[in-house]
Amino acid sequence: MILVSSCLAGLEVRYDGHHSLNTNVRTLVEENNAVTICPELLGGFSTPREPAEIVGGDGEDVLNGKARVIERSGKDVTQLYIKGAYTTLDKAIEIGATIVVLKENSPSCGSSMIYNGEFIGKRVLGNGVTSALLKRNGLRVISEKQFAEGSY
Repeated sequence: MILVSSCLAGLEVRYDGHHSLNTNVRTLVEENNAVTICPELLGGFSTPREPAEIVGGDGEDVLNGKARVIERSGKDVTQLYIKGAYTTLDKAIEIGATIVVLKENSPSCGSSMIYNGEFIGKRVLGNGVTSALLKRNGLRVISEKQFAEGSY
């Protein structure tokens, strides 16, 4: 079974109330070969919500208590991101996920790239909070680009 970001399946759950539809991901879900997940909603956020970025590192640093997830207005939402990550991990284990396809660049889901924490649109290498936790627990996490290329 595959676990996928809800926004990639066309659900309008992104911070801005939109989706990031990937037709191949949607097909997997429609054929019951994938289950959708949104770590941010599981953490307690609603849609739409204020954009957030990791400040002071990446998802690994957040899990280690060395970085924070901050909304554009300055509000610290780190604990909600951590809650969403652990709830996603529980779901991945529950369904026996063999691979997880998550939305790149997200402070939750980025599997190789995230925004740099300055809210200027600059991306840097790093994992989001959920990706970092899933990887720590031995799950294979890839981006929608890697999934589309079949490079996993």
